[in-house]
Amino acid sequence: MVLLFVTWNPNPEMFNIGGFAVRWYGLLFASGFFFGYLILQKMFKWENMPAKWLDHLALYMPIGTVVGARLGHCLFYEPGYYLSNPLEILNIRQGGLASHGAAIGILLALWLFSQKEKQPFSWIIDRIVIVAALAGGLIRIGNLINSEIIGAPTTVPWAFVFKRVDNIPRHPTQIYEALACFFVFALLFWMYRRKNAGAKPYYLTGVFMILIFSFRFFVEYFKEVQVGFERTLPLDMGQWLSIPFIIAGIVLLAGRAGRPIQKNH
Repeated sequence: MVLLFVTWNPNPEMFNIGGFAVRWYGLLFASGFFFGYLILQKMFKWENMPAKWLDHLALYMPIGTVVGARLGHCLFYEPGYYLSNPLEILNIRQGGLASHGAAIGILLALWLFSQKEKQPFSWIIDRIVIVAALAGGLIRIGNLINSEIIGAPTTVPWAFVFKRVDNIPRHPTQIYEALACFFVFALLFWMYRRKNAGAKPYYLTGVFMILIFSFRFFVEYFKEVQVGFERTLPLDMGQWLSIPFIIAGIVLLAGRAGRPIQKNH
């Protein structure tokens, strides 16, 4: 039997000038913020919200995302190493960002934003989750180009051989997650525009948490573990971290979504 698979070995660097490399991952990461800004700009215009809020968000969001993602990786996946070498936490160019940590960082950043602007936390997070889903998909494409967060060995005909890692056909789990994120983005945007779901506090947030993290929980079964200690766990770290978000999403839909939202202009 001849197995079909994709041989994958792109250069993670777009170009390198004098030792300064511009990487595809960085471009895709930044693109998430860029396109998110444009979409939020439309939303703010549709709802007649102050444009200055968006400029403030453009400061809060990147900081919350990067700091949360970095600390999430360091503390969730390799706490022993980073607590012994705390300065290495700052060495972000070495890699290591965790989506669950990014989610926590974003939540904290949005809470601080809502406190400063004296606006309902629910209003801003229900719009941010829409663009967060889009950004998540773009970041996973970046992971694919980097040949990282790879899948487990498989014989499926769409398997990828990540030449930078080994010669074993594996699940392209980065593509699975990217497609899920793009689907959730399209669904949430449709609900916002066509079903007026943004008028129900935490409704879009609840849907986002349930769908994104349920899929994350499921796709972990097709991934290689990121650190060795996960092999001894009944569920890997990504699954354990997803469960609280799924439960929170269910609680939001069951108990909080549906009350009319109050906004201050």
